[in-house]
Amino acid sequence: MTDVGPSSFFNRELSWLEFNRRVLEEVLDRTNPLLERLKFFAIFSTNLDEFFEVRVAGLKQQIECGTTECGDDGLTPAATFEAVRIRVREMVDEQYRCWREDLVPGLAAQQVTFLDVPNLAPHDSAWIDQYYRAEIQPVLTPIALDSAHPFPLVFNKSLNLIVALEDPRTGEKIERLAIVQVPRNLPRLVRLPSPGKRRDFVFLGRLIGHYLHDLFRGMIIRGHWLFRVTRNGELYIDEEEVDNLMNAVEQELHKRRRGEAIRLEVERDCPQALLAQLLEQLHLGPYDVYEIDGPLNPGRLMTLYEEIHAPDLKNPPFQPCRIPALENAPDLFAQIREHDILLHHPYDSFETVVAFLELAAADPNVLAIKQTLYRTGGDSRIVNALMQAVNHGKQVTAVVELRARFDEANNIEWARQLEIAGVHVVYGLVGYKIHSKICLVVRREDDGIRRYLHLSTGNYNPTTARLYTDLGLFTCHPGFGEDATNLFNLLTGISQFQGMRHFLAAPFELHGKMLDLIKRETRNARRGLPARIVAKMNSLVDREIIAALYQASQAGVKIDLVVRGICCLRPQVRGLSCNITVRSIVDRFLEHSRIFYFENACQPEVFIGSADWMPRNFFRRIEIVFPILNGVARERIRREILETTLADNIKARFLQSDGAYQRAPIKKGKPGIRSQITFIQYAETQGDTSPATRKLHPRYPRVKLAPRPRVLAAPQKKSL
Repeated sequence: MTDVGPSSFFNRELSWLEFNRRVLEEVLDRTNPLLERLKFFAIFSTNLDEFFEVRVAGLKQQIECGTTECGDDGLTPAATFEAVRIRVREMVDEQYRCWREDLVPGLAAQQVTFLDVPNLAPHDSAWIDQYYRAEIQPVLTPIALDSAHPFPLVFNKSLNLIVALEDPRTGEKIERLAIVQVPRNLPRLVRLPSPGKRRDFVFLGRLIGHYLHDLFRGMIIRGHWLFRVTRNGELYIDEEEVDNLMNAVEQELHKRRRGEAIRLEVERDCPQALLAQLLEQLHLGPYDVYEIDGPLNPGRLMTLYEEIHAPDLKNPPFQPCRIPALENAPDLFAQIREHDILLHHPYDSFETVVAFLELAAADPNVLAIKQTLYRTGGDSRIVNALMQAVNHGKQVTAVVELRARFDEANNIEWARQLEIAGVHVVYGLVGYKIHSKICLVVRREDDGIRRYLHLSTGNYNPTTARLYTDLGLFTCHPGFGEDATNLFNLLTGISQFQGMRHFLAAPFELHGKMLDLIKRETRNARRGLPARIVAKMNSLVDREIIAALYQASQAGVKIDLVVRGICCLRPQVRGLSCNITVRSIVDRFLEHSRIFYFENACQPEVFIGSADWMPRNFFRRIEIVFPILNGVARERIRREILETTLADNIKARFLQSDGAYQRAPIKKGKPGIRSQITFIQYAETQGDTSPATRKLHPRYPRVKLAPRPRVLAAPQKKSL
């Protein structure tokens, strides 16, 4: 086997930036509807915020501690930070150039405009003045900077103005400074009462800047500039040293807003002397500054996308399809007893999952419900079903992960409500995040106790279930039920892991089992047997897994990887990874499902679950990956989902050996395939096929759906 050295791995942080670069490409892509481009503009920025809060913060901590150890790719933390800084600047400059030269003029052509207060018409100016005095002025607090007023704590990601002032009474031009925080609880965009179809907005920061004379009366305003600080967003909790995990998480949440400053964003025309003062107060260097020529908090522009109802400026609407066989079934439990049921979200409606929980909560034959909750979101129906189950006399257990990053406060609130309602709430195992997605329903039936399961690749969150692509499985397979019971006993009680019949569980055996499956394909290829791997996930980082994939490639295994985000594997390298193809799909829905296909010498095995191929998923989280045993469900994953995904030649980008991503050229005479649109059309054909439904996507050509593709096969079988 070729030696797997640093040149065989991509840097994790730079690979993530390339993912966000693909998000930026959706902003730049003029074939996308205008408001969809604006949505991706906001997503690009919120992604970058989290990257700085977590990953860049971690790099800076390593540098400050003097860490010089190289990663798998051979880069030290300092070298990685420098490369990240250069790449981010390039992308941010391109992002805002698109804003100024493309998005703003494009929106103006559609009568969506951003106005400056001094340029408003008299009637708009009068309205803004009234709005300012009624809604904004009462909540503003100007803070002077002098010996009696030290530099205030600027909260994480808050928008602020730094103001240069002069006191005319002194007769000397002595500049003084002040800070004004833009209130976070007010709309960042103020819409004017424009007539007709016009949609005119004023940025709140600009509006406040116009009225600074009202806050600093008698002073001369020499200038004002918006700035924004990003702080370390990681929570630091030693579970072994705390008595109450919920209280510890709450305390750390309060600290997050005050964490160490990581990045300063400031308006491009801010004077250098003033910028130097900001850096000094924030303990940052010039390499931490990003000078912005545009809105400083573009994540808040998502409100425009949500509030503007302009069908021609958005993707055609899509309503998740309800499966007729389930909708019309009088007894969902009977349907699950008959056969396993596979759901492909968001194309198949998540309402079926909610209905399953509500049915279990009300069914007098149900004895107990046990469920993991990682990101619950703002929709209360899942939590309400669990609370209603308690009211109906059932034993209900919820394993709530309090440390789901940036959802901690939400999960704490739901955990409290569940406890008040009488649900037994636990927080899992010390030292591990509970990332598995599983709901167990125990039901008494005529022939004894039966366990029903819902297993998923995604969270129990009805909101994100409309935005993320995920797979879910309903089953009452006895072996699965036994494994689920053992898992919950492990999470809620005191016991040792004893192995499982069907589930592959992290941190106990998932990593080793995945390596075994890859090595089995390698052995089969060497023996001349059909060998093939198709794996779909969010991130691929684990060194041992990557090394095993390289070895499989060298043995002749054809490997197709669909990796949405980070991919540290370097494909298409002669003598190392010639048989490995890596693609990433960024489209209107966030690709989130994890699917693992192994040819197994013409006896294919398919697994789905909650885990990516990353060290954190293998060793620091409770994860479940499980086989698809039902033949119909397995064939649907193989033939409909994986084949269509691999055929995408519109939104798929292919990773090159140099780390760049390129779109695949569409061959002459070959139809363009956009996998997510094909999945929408597949869903419609099994759901409501009335003429009204068929008009849902007038701008998407209705492709002729191919007959179910032949099975995924080894190269010898001439598969994709």
